[in-house]
Amino acid sequence: MNRRFFSSESVTEGHPDKIADRISDAVLDALLRDDPHAHVACETFLTTGLVLVGGEISTEIYVDVDQIARRVIQQVGYDESGFGFNYQDCSVISTIKEQSSDIASAVREKEDDYEAIGAGDQGIMFGYACSNTKEMMPLPIVLAHSLTRRLAAVRKEGILPYLRPDGKSQVTLEYEDHQPKRATAVLIAAQHTPEIESERLRQDIITHVIRPELAPWLDASTDLLVNSSGRFVIGGPAADTGMTGRKVIVDTYGGYGSHGGGAFSGKDPTKVDRSGSYMARYVAKQIVAAGLAREVEVQIAYAIGRAAPLAINIDAFGTGMYTNDTLHKAVTRVFDFRPGAIINLLDLRRPIYEPFSCYGHFGRTDLNPTWERTDRVDDLKRALPRSGKIA
Repeated sequence: MNRRFFSSESVTEGHPDKIADRISDAVLDALLRDDPHAHVACETFLTTGLVLVGGEISTEIYVDVDQIARRVIQQVGYDESGFGFNYQDCSVISTIKEQSSDIASAVREKEDDYEAIGAGDQGIMFGYACSNTKEMMPLPIVLAHSLTRRLAAVRKEGILPYLRPDGKSQVTLEYEDHQPKRATAVLIAAQHTPEIESERLRQDIITHVIRPELAPWLDASTDLLVNSSGRFVIGGPAADTGMTGRKVIVDTYGGYGSHGGGAFSGKDPTKVDRSGSYMARYVAKQIVAAGLAREVEVQIAYAIGRAAPLAINIDAFGTGMYTNDTLHKAVTRVFDFRPGAIINLLDLRRPIYEPFSCYGHFGRTDLNPTWERTDRVDDLKRALPRSGKIA
């Protein structure tokens, strides 16, 4: 029997890194709303009393960065001075400049001209899918996200009114022969008001957050940890700096699949860190949905200024009905990996990105993004040979 353990974590929208991601994506959406061809690489930094928004943006329109940042912070829940950070009295500084002419000339974008759009940067992108969950995502990250969503919900709905916006989760699962069997440990960190007693907080979190979301995976031996460091009154940007792109593993597969390193938030779709990763996930889902593999990872490599990828790799980890080489040939026949083709296929010039800044970009059945569709399954099957399946 092959026995192992795997852990994934998630954070709420009140975590400082996630506030930064959300502000960056909110600025991107505001620009795309009036200029779908805007070139955007927007970064946000937060600390006590300060929001700094910087980066490179090329567009003819104006957006109010100050207003956008304050609106995001208010909606996240930092709306009281006692939180140590709030939308009304923080300073918002914008240091945005125009995109480098060197990068702009490399991308060479023309509307509806696939071949004219080069990749906005070099890099490697990964997509992953598996058959373990209905979302075709690794179970640990699915469960971790379900906990942070619930943690935010019980705060917003007044079920646990003493909670504050910052929070984290972590789930450790035990696997036997590659199948998840049970949760061995569940960790919740929940920011709270000063007066709440730690034992009441623990019992409330177990009753209203952990058990409703993870009941089938819990047993008498599961270690339930709530605020294991003690009090968690000071949180958010007052306790820790926040930066765009520091939660890329939370954004993707919880560490279960590979990650190329590039962040998504604040980047328009000519940046292959974003569009290439979405395309890799889209292709991986087609393979699993078609029943061609129980688990698969797709890697794409790009060079700045070049439209065609340098390399595409398919790895089914020994679970494929065909060899990796045969799957690769079928994938490259069916799918066009040039950035312009990806943008058009997945309709990525729309202002859709802010909701994805928290709780992951993949497996989002609540948002139904284009990269989660499984609409090319039949095309992929037709591209495979009639014979040559692995016995």
